[in-house]
Amino acid sequence: MTLLLPAALVALALAPLLAGSALAQPRAAFNCVGAEKLEDDVFEVPFTARSARPPEAARTPVAAAAALAKAAPERNICVLGHAIREGGQATSTQLAARRAREVAEMLSVGHGVERDRIRAEARNPGFSQRTANREARSVTIVVLPARP
Repeated sequence: MTLLLPAALVALALAPLLAGSALAQPRAAFNCVGAEKLEDDVFEVPFTARSARPPEAARTPVAAAAALAKAAPERNICVLGHAIREGGQATSTQLAARRAREVAEMLSVGHGVERDRIRAEARNPGFSQRTANREARSVTIVVLPARP
């Protein structure tokens, strides 16, 4: 009987939180396939060789992408990390992924864009015949068009 009282108090305390989450609509799943082909609402963040730390120059494109995303909350964001031959293929892919994660964190933590609207992925143009090498040491932020 004494155990029921603390459990009831916990349930009572959590009721407002659970009710709010039940009313929230889950965001539709999205992917970034083909995002690199889009030309509108694309922002480039340059990186120095072998570094996953966003440089000072990252502030401007990240802030611009965040402002656009906040003005259009129905649009999702793809953050595509690039690394070209900065080590072997696995090392380059890991570096590209770390760059994408760092920029995604800047968008979510630094600018308040909801994390479930952001997808961070590695792209590796150094090992692809179709992807231009201009993105070799960068992160591309693509604010996707709204879904119909």
